Amino acid sequence: MPITTALASFFLIWWVVLFAVLPWGVRSQHEGGGMAPGTDPGAPTHFRLARTLLWTTSVATVVFGAFFIVYTEHLVTLDELMKPFVKNSSCYQQFTNNC
Repeated sequence: MPITTALASFFLIWWVVLFAVLPWGVRSQHEGGGMAPGTDPGAPTHFRLARTLLWTTSVATVVFGAFFIVYTEHLVTLDELMKPFVKNSSCYQQFTNNC
């Protein structure tokens, strides 16, 4: 895998994981009881950016590691992904060989 592909893949995985990790451990003002005037009740009471970025990087590294192993070891191929959508495997072979 070229380094640019690996970096781009990690960046995309990191970004998706960020949105999954954002709500972890966040208490809203409504839940915490202390409401600042003029703010939304769903706004967090204390947002810990460093902790969120650390969790995001940790989870994204694990997910990227799994992706990297699957990609480099060819554990999932396009042929395997297409099998459920093709009724007859011989039709698929003819399709891929341009017959």
